[in-house]
Amino acid sequence: MGPFRRAIVVVCDGLGVGEAPDAAAFGDQGSDTVGHVLASRDVQIPNLRALGLGNLTPTFDGARCPRPEGAWGKMAEKSAGKDTAAGHWEMTGLVTSKAFKVYSEGFPHELVAAFEERIGRKVLGNKAASGTEILKELGEEHVRSGWPILYTSGDSVFQVAAHEDVIPPEDLYRICRIGYELACLQYGVCRVIARPFVGTARDDFKRTPNRRDFPVPPGGDTLLDRLAAAGWPVFGVGKIEDIFTGRGISSAVHTKSDSDGIDQTVKAMGEVERGLIFTNLVDFDTLYGHRNDVPGYAKNLELLDERLPDVLGRLRDDDVFVLTADHGCDPADVSTDHTRENVPLLVRGPRIRPGRELGVRATFADLGATLADNFGVPSLAAGRSFLAEL
Repeated sequence: MGPFRRAIVVVCDGLGVGEAPDAAAFGDQGSDTVGHVLASRDVQIPNLRALGLGNLTPTFDGARCPRPEGAWGKMAEKSAGKDTAAGHWEMTGLVTSKAFKVYSEGFPHELVAAFEERIGRKVLGNKAASGTEILKELGEEHVRSGWPILYTSGDSVFQVAAHEDVIPPEDLYRICRIGYELACLQYGVCRVIARPFVGTARDDFKRTPNRRDFPVPPGGDTLLDRLAAAGWPVFGVGKIEDIFTGRGISSAVHTKSDSDGIDQTVKAMGEVERGLIFTNLVDFDTLYGHRNDVPGYAKNLELLDERLPDVLGRLRDDDVFVLTADHGCDPADVSTDHTRENVPLLVRGPRIRPGRELGVRATFADLGATLADNFGVPSLAAGRSFLAEL
C-alpha cells in the first residue's frame, strides 16, 4: 500500500482546459472551457488558482500561479469519444476503443416504433435539441397528450423528458429502462437519461434533480472493481453510481446540485474512513456548458472555489485529494455539445509536495493507475502511475 489510506476524487463534469491533441477530429479546434470562462469577466477563483487550475488553460494567462500548493498537470483522453461514461471509465483504467453511436438526426423509425409499442404511448420530438429549448417547444403538448419527449444531442444519449405530474419519476425510470433495452442493447447508444421536469407553462418549465442515467456497463474491469475485490470501500457521490451501473460501489448518494454534491462529499469524509470517495459535480455540464451559459459557468466556478476549503480543510494526513474532469463542455463554443479537451489534474494533500508539475498525461487512465498503485490492487489495463512523482 502507498502513502494514502483514503482518496477523494472530485470530477467537475465538463471542466476542460484546452483543446486535446486530436480535437480537430471531433470538430473542436480552439475549445478551451476554463480559458474562455475566465476571459469572460473577472472570475474570482483564488483557491482553484492556488491549486494550479489557471496554469492549464492555453488561451488565458490571468489566473496563473507561480508555485501551486500541490501537484498539477492535465490529462488527454485516449477513448474513442467524449462522453461522460467513457471519460469516467478511462480515469478508472478502462479505455473505450470503439465510439458509441450518435444519432444527431434523430433515432431510426424502427427503434422509435418499438419503443412506443413497449411503453404504450407515442413520443414527441425524436431529434437533437437543447434540453431546455425542447421543453419550451414541446412541454405544453406533452402535458396535454401525456406523450413523453424523446430527444438526443451530439452525444450518444437517448433522453426522455416528462412532467412529474404527468409521468411520475418512477414510471419515467421504467420507461427509460425499456429505452435502455432497445437503444443501448440493440442500437449502440451509450446512455439513456431520464429528464423529469415541473412547471405550468413553457416559460417556467424546469428540470428537477430527479434525473437518472442508465448507461451500458463498463466493458472490463475498472479501478472500482479492483478496489471492491480487495475490500476497499468506494463511496459514490452524484451520478457516479449510475455511470458505473453500481459496479464496485459500496454505497452511494445522488445529489440535487453541485453545492449538495460538495456537502455530501464533506459528509462522506466524516464517515468513510478508508478507500475512495468519488464525486461527480454535474452542473458545470448540464446547466451551463450545454446551455452556452458563460456567465452561469463562471458563477458556478466561483461557487466551487468558495466551497473548496470545506473539502481541503478536512483532509487528514493520509488523504489525497484530486480535482479533475471527464471532458470539456465549452459554453463559448458554437455548439452545445461536449468538447474534446484536456482535463485538469490537480492533486492536494498534506503529503503532496507543492509545486510538482505532472505535465500532460497521455491518458486519463494515469489517474486510475496511480490509485491502483497506492491501494495495492492489481494493475489496470491502461495507464501509468505517477504516485512516485507526488
